[in-house]
Amino acid sequence: MKYANRLFAIASLLPLSLALPAHAEPELFIAPYGGYSFGGSSFDINELDADNAETDNKQSVGIEEASHYGIMLGIGTNDPGNIYLLYSRQSSELKSGGLFTPDLVASLDVDYIHLGGTLFFPSGDFQPYITASAGVTRMMPDDWSTETRFSMGIGGGVEYSLTSNFALFADIRGYATFIDSDNSLFCNENECLWHVTSDLMWQAQANLGLKVSF
Repeated sequence: MKYANRLFAIASLLPLSLALPAHAEPELFIAPYGGYSFGGSSFDINELDADNAETDNKQSVGIEEASHYGIMLGIGTNDPGNIYLLYSRQSSELKSGGLFTPDLVASLDVDYIHLGGTLFFPSGDFQPYITASAGVTRMMPDDWSTETRFSMGIGGGVEYSLTSNFALFADIRGYATFIDSDNSLFCNENECLWHVTSDLMWQAQANLGLKVSF
């Protein structure tokens, strides 16, 4: 009789467990995306001579606008929202000089590697959201050292559910990279290009992607 009561109790819980919403289980997702990176702000520098001493040649240097691609890996939360690891790469150019006649300094790859979180505001199949992240920016010019700096990001967008497992999303993100104005930037074995006189570099992204949940 004791075992029969236990079986009855277990059986009575089955309808309740089947009625639980699907998002009660942690939702994993992968989200490839692409978009366009806007140059944003430039940073001010002093050129260095062959002995790595500052010269009187002061100028501004910026990253040219270019397309980028990336991917996010994450897990859903009950807020509703998610936490994610983001990787983004932009192949661009580093240029100095005037707006209309910039001089090419070097080809440059820019990576963002961030840990972030998203908060959704559901409205049917459309889910507007805000997001924030923090991590590092890697700037990798040809023939010069890779520079890695702390950075933060903030953005907003909208996600549209196609099915329970697939969604499209579009967003705009802004990234602030902390350059540190008391350092030389981009060196090789013998010399450095510049001494930085700016503290912060801004860049913006417009993204479009596909989110696959499982």
